[in-house]
Amino acid sequence: MAVEGITKCVKYLLFFFNFIFWLCGVALIVVGVLAQVTLKSAAVNGISGSAMLIIVVGVVIFFIAFFGCCGAWKENYCMITTFAVFLSIIIIIEIAGAITAYVFRGKLNIWVGNSLKEMITKYNTTEDVRKTMDGIQKELRCCGSSNSDDWKNFKPDHNSVPDSCCIKPVKGCGNGTIHDGKKIYRNGCAGTMTSLLNNSLLWVGVAALVIAFVQFTGIVLACVLMKGIRSGYEVM
Repeated sequence: MAVEGITKCVKYLLFFFNFIFWLCGVALIVVGVLAQVTLKSAAVNGISGSAMLIIVVGVVIFFIAFFGCCGAWKENYCMITTFAVFLSIIIIIEIAGAITAYVFRGKLNIWVGNSLKEMITKYNTTEDVRKTMDGIQKELRCCGSSNSDDWKNFKPDHNSVPDSCCIKPVKGCGNGTIHDGKKIYRNGCAGTMTSLLNNSLLWVGVAALVIAFVQFTGIVLACVLMKGIRSGYEVM
């Protein structure tokens, strides 16, 4: 019968889309881990929870897609219904996450700047902060939050910066060089870090749109297959 043919086709399409969905879950886990590492190294603790949310969603998608594949292959109405419900919930969560990311994007510069200034105040007293700040300044080739003047209280002479600010970092190279653009990087780190994070959020947003399209397609196919099974047609 024609309905059987359509339902059979939907069955395999749903299985295929669930496989793609499963790959999307893996991709989200990878992106979340990379984002978490980036935000942690950048000490942007205020939004690092977003990266963890991406990882959690990725893991959930991973298992839901596997569940959907089994339901489609076994033609199990209950499993497919459960799959469609969970997939709808995931889409709602992703929409909320996208809105949150959009709001965060406009405040990144403030949060990054404040985080860096806090690290500067703790630089001489906390070893972990010192290592993180040195790593940021060396990798991004910058100095301070807004500029090298942020280090004016680094030493009693008010004229020195950490050696990690130096263009050619060697021990003691930052002494007396707070305004010497030939020896140190004068530009701050906040602007560079904000640009990098904004670019990351942009790619995450594009990925989310692609994944949402796949998810919506999966829900439509699941509903069609559910209708076919419920109508009493045998899916071969």
